[in-house]
Amino acid sequence: MTVRAPGDTALERPRQWLRRLQPKLARRFAAFVLVASVAVLGAALLSQYWGGLAPCELCLLQRWPWGTAIVVSFVATMAGNRAALPSLALLLAFVFAVSSVLAFYHVGVEQHWFSGPTACSAAATRAQTVESLKAQLLHQQPVRCDEVAWSLWGVSLAGWNLLASLIMTVACLAVFRQSRKPS
Repeated sequence: MTVRAPGDTALERPRQWLRRLQPKLARRFAAFVLVASVAVLGAALLSQYWGGLAPCELCLLQRWPWGTAIVVSFVATMAGNRAALPSLALLLAFVFAVSSVLAFYHVGVEQHWFSGPTACSAAATRAQTVESLKAQLLHQQPVRCDEVAWSLWGVSLAGWNLLASLIMTVACLAVFRQSRKPS
């Protein structure tokens, strides 16, 4: 038979175990975000440099939030602590929400729901002279944002980025919510 200290209930032991584990949570969460972000950005870079898939202007723009998440999560992995976990999770949720908005916009441009940037979308030419047409053609991106360059199961890379960004946003918000609960 074990002797219990006063106030040591069956519910108190899991709480004590959780308190001992909590300092590691911030680093583990940051490491998870770091690995996921490196995987997504790495896949984009591999498709570009190894697969020969040239990115459009919006594709390049969508990489910035993933790069930001890599930097933030790397710093948090090196110096993270439990007290910073809610702030870290909220900051990363914001970064991935921005990524979701950019990806949704790109999917909308590909599906012709929205008009895209004039530099990389098919727009009617408004050139009045041959010189203005030449200038417009010289300033246009070689890869168009409103055409799907590659898809898997009917979903473009922008669509997959939207899905990954939404998943990461929800995961960060869940960690934020969980970290705000008293232990």
